[in-house]
Amino acid sequence: MQQKSKLFLQALKYSIPHLGKCMQKQHLKHCNFADHYYNRIKLKKYHLTKCLQNKPKISELARNIPSRSFSCKNFLPIKQENKKSLPENMDAFEKVRTKLETQPQEEYEIINAEIKHGGFVYYQEGCCLVRSKDEEADSDNYEVLFNMEELKLDQPFIDCIRVAPDEKYVAAKIRTEDSEASTCIVVKLSDQPSVEASFPNVSSFEWVKDEEDEDVLFYTFQRNLRCHDVYRATFGDNKRNERFYTEKDPSYFVFLYLTKDSRFLTMNIMNKTTSEVWLIDGLSPWDPPVLIQKRIHGVLYYVEHRDDELYILTNVGEPTEFKLMRTAADTPAIMNWDLFFTMKRNTKVVDLDMFKDHCVLFLKHSNLLYVNVIGLADDSVRSLKLPPWACGFIMDTNSDPKNCPFQLCSPIRPPKYYTYKFAEGKLFEETGHEDPITKTSRVLRLEAKSKDGKLVPMTVFHKMDSEDLQKKPLLVHVYGAYGMDLKMNFRPERRVLVDDGWILAYCHVRGGGELGLQWHADGRLTKKLNGLADLEACIKTLHDQGFSQPSLTTLTAFSAGGVLVGALCNSNPELLRAVTLEAPFLDVLNTMMDTTLPLTLEELEEWGNPSSDEKHKNYIKCYCPYQNIKPQHYPSIHITAYENDERVPLRGIVSYTEKLKEAIAEHAKDTGEGYQAPNITLDIQPGGNHVIEDSHKKITAQIKFLYEELGLDSTSVFENLKKYLKF
Repeated sequence: MQQKSKLFLQALKYSIPHLGKCMQKQHLKHCNFADHYYNRIKLKKYHLTKCLQNKPKISELARNIPSRSFSCKNFLPIKQENKKSLPENMDAFEKVRTKLETQPQEEYEIINAEIKHGGFVYYQEGCCLVRSKDEEADSDNYEVLFNMEELKLDQPFIDCIRVAPDEKYVAAKIRTEDSEASTCIVVKLSDQPSVEASFPNVSSFEWVKDEEDEDVLFYTFQRNLRCHDVYRATFGDNKRNERFYTEKDPSYFVFLYLTKDSRFLTMNIMNKTTSEVWLIDGLSPWDPPVLIQKRIHGVLYYVEHRDDELYILTNVGEPTEFKLMRTAADTPAIMNWDLFFTMKRNTKVVDLDMFKDHCVLFLKHSNLLYVNVIGLADDSVRSLKLPPWACGFIMDTNSDPKNCPFQLCSPIRPPKYYTYKFAEGKLFEETGHEDPITKTSRVLRLEAKSKDGKLVPMTVFHKMDSEDLQKKPLLVHVYGAYGMDLKMNFRPERRVLVDDGWILAYCHVRGGGELGLQWHADGRLTKKLNGLADLEACIKTLHDQGFSQPSLTTLTAFSAGGVLVGALCNSNPELLRAVTLEAPFLDVLNTMMDTTLPLTLEELEEWGNPSSDEKHKNYIKCYCPYQNIKPQHYPSIHITAYENDERVPLRGIVSYTEKLKEAIAEHAKDTGEGYQAPNITLDIQPGGNHVIEDSHKKITAQIKFLYEELGLDSTSVFENLKKYLKF
């Protein structure tokens, strides 16, 4: 059973809500992107290792909006004629290799959260929270702990699981696709498991054991998308539930994280640019928490612990990029922090994992992935450059001090396992079946020069044997906000598009986090137009280098990525033929003027404060998609919105759509007969989630729209989609 956790430094997004006014989901570990929704990825036929998520990593210190899972039938299908008997004279190794290459994998699926504790594995089976013996985790031999149907929710799923240290209790956070609201249930483990307590609107939670061997559950309470209150509770004969901390600043968000050695529970208080951490002693959880360093505007820091020392990932000092520092646990203040390791310029810290004798940093540098292994005994550093096809990490946290497992993936290639073995000092790659996409497609790392001379990285995928790429359809992806990387996780529909001849281009513009903290700083507040200039430069560069043409170019984004897409549609609509948007943030000015909305105060450091700062107000006016609609020709636009979305209010999307249609009608009237107006489609989905990533209805509607707008035959693409998605 293999698991997928969320990547790192998403706190820049989640303290930073995943907002549409923000978005999803990538990470300082978090609370969602940030999403504690840990999936496990399972290849039923070639399922080689068991790597179970044991706890969140530092990279989960951010709010994550989980996406729901999907199943894919007949993943990587192989033609029937390839199934031939193997020659008698073939040696054993060749027989195994040939079988792996010719035998189809049965089913690819993403399954819900699970956790390994002691001799048991806890996970979801159907609508139940269950546990089974570790060695029986893949069988049907399990014990039902709780039936989620008792909560009377529509299609509930488990978002996160935590087991008390001595396995007297297990806590699970449960939610549905249609809402971000969650319920935490606590189950007493006995011969007849029973529900001990139920708490509504829980965001993050962790167990510790006090001096009297009593289990204490710490949890944060979320109201109106804001998480400011921290509680602790005990159960059984000494039942109690008390609030012991409230964050008074509405622009901050509170998240709990247990250090990997379980020595300290950290209470992380953060917004998009500043953080503050308090330590709760795992041996004395009723003692008052200890402040590591009072918040300093612009200073971010995150904490791990090992052998009475704190390891602090922070941007304090120059350059203002992340660096690793350390100090004694009993002298945690900033004046005692000693520099331990610095990153190269333009480096994004994706995650950090702490082991008994090693610290492992997962990095992105010059748009390529690296792993740095630091020996804590001798301060040695080993830097490993990962395969160039890899675009994202999936962390597999385990308690084995000898190995560091993780997965690599790309938008068109499912995760592949790697393990760094400390004793050998080597990285080992999962062997066996090689994905055919490796030989049939190309991944290119390109750069575009923006107006001010900045080089903007791009990642491009296309079919290897494609001829005359200028005549191929192009789908451009962009985000560019909150210091969050553009999502490049595996998506079956992206793979299908590449197989059908499409070019996929991911533009890593300023405002995102791909080149570090400064890359984000250069695209927020009164520098938002840098992201727009970068996006325009990327599309023009692609065309100039022979990748498609404007009449075959489409653009897609979700949440805060809608700002740049909407702005480009206003300023340079001739570059595009069609656009798809999901839960897009399109009315920046009016939203940021409305302080009654749950996330406006949290968003001021990203967009500015137009209510009190005239400079910010005028700057937002010059790029806000809604404010700059005008009578002109626009690309066709398909918008997916969610009826009860609290992050990007539906009314802003509806107002944008109505105003856009009016401008198009006015332009058509002035143009005269023969003008073919673009199609503007608003698809309002029920529910209150912000983004339902794996909605088959949404996926098929968007693909159908793109094919129709470009005049392409969609027969083969939908036949291929049926192989991957269960309708």
